[in-house]
Amino acid sequence: MTSPIGNGDLELGDVNMIQDTFQSLLDYIENEENHNRSLPQIGKAPRTLRELNPSSFNHRVVSIGPLHRDDNNVQAFEKQKIICLNKLMRRTSPSSFGDLLKSCVQKAYSLMEEIKAFYVWEKTIDDAVVAKMMVVDACFILEFIHWYSKSDEPFSVNRLLPKTIICDLVLLENQIPLFFLNEIYECTILKNAPNISFIEFIHPILNDLSLFEDEIKINKISIDTSPHILSLLHECYKPRDDTKSNYLKSTIHSAVDLDRAGVKFKPNRSPKWPMEMDVTSSMFPCFSWCWGNTTLRMQVFLVHDFTELVLRNLIAYEHSYQTRNHITSYAFAMDMLVNSQEDVTKLVDSKILINDMDSNEEAANMINNICKEVTGEYSFYCERCETLKEYCDGYWPKNITWLRKTYFSSPWNIIALFAGIILFALTVVQTVFTINSAGSN
Repeated sequence: MTSPIGNGDLELGDVNMIQDTFQSLLDYIENEENHNRSLPQIGKAPRTLRELNPSSFNHRVVSIGPLHRDDNNVQAFEKQKIICLNKLMRRTSPSSFGDLLKSCVQKAYSLMEEIKAFYVWEKTIDDAVVAKMMVVDACFILEFIHWYSKSDEPFSVNRLLPKTIICDLVLLENQIPLFFLNEIYECTILKNAPNISFIEFIHPILNDLSLFEDEIKINKISIDTSPHILSLLHECYKPRDDTKSNYLKSTIHSAVDLDRAGVKFKPNRSPKWPMEMDVTSSMFPCFSWCWGNTTLRMQVFLVHDFTELVLRNLIAYEHSYQTRNHITSYAFAMDMLVNSQEDVTKLVDSKILINDMDSNEEAANMINNICKEVTGEYSFYCERCETLKEYCDGYWPKNITWLRKTYFSSPWNIIALFAGIILFALTVVQTVFTINSAGSN
């Protein structure tokens, strides 16, 4: 059977139509790729995530960028931003700070198209307003970080203010383009400290927001692949390139249930990547329930007043833009480990969680709520979950778990069990004596 149209049957008009259609499709694909590359990098957090906890996305002190610049609660701090700009200019170039300021403004205008493409704009703003906003915000951020890293002078009479500002600087809706921030850094801070890279300069505030006890490593992050400060923090926790996420088929038991099954928890002091969870199993699986050689190792997780804010903004960033979902994967894994305050207590006692909140119940509620309205079908911990589930579903761990839940779940159950054993033993002894006495008679 032959094709209704063979190559030899094509006329010149048909060839031209095919070429035109092909070229049209090719142009469409290239335009779409260019569009994706120039997609805005800063916009509002997804509504479903924002409504769960608006305070985690709302700035408290300082507004950065255009999304919240008209909010009434930040107007009072605008004067402080100008003061910081003045300090930065005069310290960098005492004799010609006006020329330096003009140079910064020129950089803003030269990068205006890239800056405008960076945001999801809710209304049109004049270039002059955008340029002023970018210069003021960039200079404030740089001067604040300089003060935070170097100065012994108080930034404010309110000692909590610096920490609050740091949290404001990593809000998803409170960012400015990192390429512009770096441009201003190079013509100000770098002049007086030529040996300090921008990543090294910003490291103190990233480290202050760390989710873990260990210091944040910055040797593998780059401003070339990070659009803003929140993205830099996200990069600090990225997995190794060979670490893949897969469809999550198995869930894991809570920390208390894992403990009852014989799983031990230990801090991971040398993780292959910051959020690694490693499971080591016994060489003799059938005896692991009694030897306790199945161990879950993970970095020491810090739970404090700002943990939820940092996690929610990192998760919102992952769900808003094309990036790896390792933060979401970690949050889901913690949600599986923690079902109640008893699970938090177990992790605290095992020294893999430090809780600085008011209570273990409050920490448990935070961990349980962090993944609501979040999609987490794909995870970086699939293999670990399957290993733990396979272990816990084994004959001995499963039955030991049942025994511990039934007879050792509380001190009263333990007392009742031992009382029953003693009563049974006394009954047996009495029966034996009775039988022996009857035999003697």
